[in-house]
Amino acid sequence: MRSRYDETEEKKAIERWGSAGPEALAQRVYTSRLIGAEADLVLHGGGNTSVKGQHTTLLGDRVDCLWVKGSGSSLDAVTPRDFPALDLAYLRRLRALDALTDEEMVNQLRTHLFDASSPNPSVEALLHAFLPHAFVDHSHADAVIAITNQPDGVARAKEALGDRVAVLPYIMPGFPLAKAVAAAYEASPNVVGIVLAKHGLFTFGDTARESYERHIELVDACEKYALERSKRAMVSVSATAGGADARVAMAAPILRGLLAERTSSADVPYLRMVSDHRGGIDVLAALDAPEAAMLARSGPLTPDHVIRTKASAVFVEAPAWSDELKLRTQLEAGVKAFREAYDAYFERAVAARGVTRKKLDSAPRVVLLPGAGILAFGKTKKDARIAADITEHTLQTKLIAEGLGKYEALGELDLFDMEYWSLEQAKLGKGAERPLERQVVLVTGGAGAIGRGIADACAEAGAHVVIVDKDAGAARDAAVATEKRFGSGCAVGVGADVTDEAAMRRAFDAACVAFGGVDVVVPNAGIALVKPVAELSAAEARRVADVNYVGVLNAIREGVRVFRAQGTGGNVVINASKNVFAPGKDFGAYSASKAAAHQLGKVAALELAGMGVRVNSINADAVFGYGEVGSGLWGEVGPERARSRGMAVGELPEFYRERNLLKARVEAGHVGRAVVFFASNATPTTGATLPVDGGVAEAFPR
Repeated sequence: MRSRYDETEEKKAIERWGSAGPEALAQRVYTSRLIGAEADLVLHGGGNTSVKGQHTTLLGDRVDCLWVKGSGSSLDAVTPRDFPALDLAYLRRLRALDALTDEEMVNQLRTHLFDASSPNPSVEALLHAFLPHAFVDHSHADAVIAITNQPDGVARAKEALGDRVAVLPYIMPGFPLAKAVAAAYEASPNVVGIVLAKHGLFTFGDTARESYERHIELVDACEKYALERSKRAMVSVSATAGGADARVAMAAPILRGLLAERTSSADVPYLRMVSDHRGGIDVLAALDAPEAAMLARSGPLTPDHVIRTKASAVFVEAPAWSDELKLRTQLEAGVKAFREAYDAYFERAVAARGVTRKKLDSAPRVVLLPGAGILAFGKTKKDARIAADITEHTLQTKLIAEGLGKYEALGELDLFDMEYWSLEQAKLGKGAERPLERQVVLVTGGAGAIGRGIADACAEAGAHVVIVDKDAGAARDAAVATEKRFGSGCAVGVGADVTDEAAMRRAFDAACVAFGGVDVVVPNAGIALVKPVAELSAAEARRVADVNYVGVLNAIREGVRVFRAQGTGGNVVINASKNVFAPGKDFGAYSASKAAAHQLGKVAALELAGMGVRVNSINADAVFGYGEVGSGLWGEVGPERARSRGMAVGELPEFYRERNLLKARVEAGHVGRAVVFFASNATPTTGATLPVDGGVAEAFPR
């Protein structure tokens, strides 16, 4: 590992953030980001940094201050706002206490902030405060972990780093660790860092550069030590994916169903998770290693990973990729064994610790599949990605550690303490779930105006969205736009023609690879043709029917395939049309095909209810666009419809608004919210039709 420090970039950082506080804070932000940029040092909120200086109070007093990274923020993207400022002199007085509970520690930190609106300080804020240095850096460096996660890890760390560091055995983060680190430094005041076995590394210095470069120097020494002594070469993590998608598409929905947690609610019978897949060359090679199964079942590299990945992973030996039924049996057995082991671990731990705790769910977060890769699961795509990132590094580091001697994780009671520590659980966040949280919605015709409106409404309601469109580029662009509005990872774009059965199967497989499965299918793709029946050719009628009726059939059938694999129910919401009940002159091909799709939905409602799948339809009137996205259908048929009514094209939106009872302009967002209503199981409804037309009397359902 090499230093990334650059004087020119540091000056830019001071120019950028210098107005937010002292120059030292801007330097602190700069070198913190350098640490955060190294995935081999920290991942997703791991590690913390601090700087000490002077704060000017409202009364003009100059007081000693500690700026420390806030809990849960990621070092790679911190700003001055992510460093809450605390009364340093007061915090240092706390060291005289014999004990301090976690709750009181948090209280003392929050009540001694200089700005009450600041984020919660790191749980290791007192450790930073008790050290005398201006700058302190902390990471969970893979190389340090590989050396210290050994039966003789403390001795190995001393061998690797010599008298430049003090080495402590594992101590739970909090007040006791803060006191132990301060005492270790005072006993060896010439050290430039302190290694915490099975936890990580602290370095310190008078300048941001000094503390940072000491950190890099020590990690580099650990990497060299591991390379020289390990029987296994260190393998770099590859971002190259490929080759395993078909296997993932088969396994992911099965696993997604097995990991779903049953609830007591008839309307929301399952709490699902979404997945993230990693199948790069290095991952596949690691899963083929002889030690892979054993290491998968061992504990995490560092205890704070447990809230993201749980203590171990499910490892499926020799998956039956050529036999889906056998594969299902293997996956069921693996998940069942994990749940039973987790329940037993919980019972042992609460008995041993003599505490009462509410048990977290027993579902695994990581499943390792030789030949396919990592499948990591979480409430959101972001959570799944975090678990997958950690697992990629964990696989490689455990193999290196095993090559050094014998990988030894923290004991289960220490892991339990961390997993059920309220300060760690707080990092995951709490709050009411949105209506479509944990669900995956697939929308056909998703790049068009109505499709975009549906996708955005579902994403806003918490769903992960698969935007399918014949125009693959437009589908990807639509997904990017949805992500910009509602967050990275919430949408993907897939190119597929709804009339092509094989293409639709691939689209649903892509959804399974992207998110683990599908819960809501919205057949929305449609085309129109303006022509009187007397002039309508069979070929023209078939072309319209192939999209508007057969395309709906293809989407429903593929959706049912995934629903069966998951076994957790689902929803189909067909975007039919006001024309189902109130057809328009010269709109025979369109009206008949939409009526056929509508009738298909009613039959599907009869057939799929036993699976817990609800099928409903939306009959919307004309939608002319969504923001800057115009309706392709109305762009094509609008001129003919305008001529048949003796008006200009630009007058059509007002004509359609004026003809409904509410004098409302029907928008794509209205259709999207109707989809959310059905997909959220707000009412026990199937086989129904919801008009979204402002009230067109002749289109009232009968």
